[in-house]
Amino acid sequence: MTAPDLDSLLPRLQQLRDALAQAVVGQHEVVEQLLIGLLAGGHCLLEGAPGLGKTLLVRSLGQALELQFRRVQFTPDLMPSDILGTELLEEDHGTGHRHFRFQKGPIFTNLLLADELNRTPPKTQAALLEAMQERTVSYAGTTYTLPQPFFVLATQNPIEQAGTYPLPEAQLDRFLLHVRVDYPSEQEEQDILRQTTGSTSGSVPKVMDAEAVIALQDAVRQVHVSDDVLAWITRLVRASRPGMAAPAAVNQWIKWGAGPRAGQSLVLAAKARALLQGRFAATRDDVQALAAPVMRHRLLLSFAAEAEGKGADDVVAALLQAVPFPG
Repeated sequence: MTAPDLDSLLPRLQQLRDALAQAVVGQHEVVEQLLIGLLAGGHCLLEGAPGLGKTLLVRSLGQALELQFRRVQFTPDLMPSDILGTELLEEDHGTGHRHFRFQKGPIFTNLLLADELNRTPPKTQAALLEAMQERTVSYAGTTYTLPQPFFVLATQNPIEQAGTYPLPEAQLDRFLLHVRVDYPSEQEEQDILRQTTGSTSGSVPKVMDAEAVIALQDAVRQVHVSDDVLAWITRLVRASRPGMAAPAAVNQWIKWGAGPRAGQSLVLAAKARALLQGRFAATRDDVQALAAPVMRHRLLLSFAAEAEGKGADDVVAALLQAVPFPG
C-alpha cells in the first residue's frame, strides 16, 4: 500500500468512530478495542452485565461497515449444523437425479455476532471456534472458505452462570481481546435515557466497505515495532508463567500463564492501536493500554488469588510493574 492510499484511508477511521457515536453513548474504550480487534484481524469476546448495549454496539458496527452482518443467539439446543450449515437432498425434476447440496449457515458472513456464546454446549462452541481459527468450514470432505474479512464478536454475561458452559482456556485463547463492558457514567446514562426514549433514534451511516477494511488490516502488519518493544512483550508474556524467574505475584496468583499466542496478539493489537491513532510505530503506551484485554482471558488464576479476591487484571498490573520497559 502506498502512502497516499493510506493517508486517504486513515480519516475514515475517525468517520467510523463518529458513526458509532451516533448510536452508542459513551463506551469509548470499548469502541476503541473493538476497532483494534477488527484492524488486527482478530476476534473479540465482550463481557458485561445485561442491558449495557453489547448487542447494540456490534449491530451498529455492522451498520457502519458495508459488510454482511448476521446475529446468532446461542442456546442450549443449538447444533453445529445450525451455525456451519448442512447438506440438503435435492432432486432434478427433469432427470429424476438426486444430489446433495451444501446449504451454508450463518457463519458465512463478514461480521458475526455470537450472542451469549457460553449458553451453548461445548460441541457447538468448538465448531464456531475452529472456523474462527482456520477461516474455513469442512463438511462432508469439502472445505469451504469463509468470506474476508471475517470478524467474530462473541458476548457473554458475567452473571447468570446457572445452565451455562464456560469456554475452556484453550478456546478462550482464540480470541484476540477480552473486552469488558462496564456501567456508564451518570451523565452517559442520562444521555442514554434521553436518546432511547424519544421519538427519534440514532441512525448509523455506512462509512467503510470490505475493501477498505482489508486494506487497513494489511496496513496494520506494516506498522513498525522496535526491538525494545518486542523484547518487552516477550518478557511480559514469559513472566506470566509460574516458575523460578517469575514475579512473586505470578507464583502466588497464577496456575497457568499465557502462551506464545498472547505475545502475537499483543504485538498485533499494539500495531492496530497505533494505526487507529494515526501513528506508524507502536510504542510502550500501546502495549500498556492493551496488556489487560489481551492477557486477562489467557491467565488461569490459582485458588489463592480467588481467596484473596484478586483478578486477572491485578496480575497484569503486577506484571507491568515487575517487568519494566528496558531503558
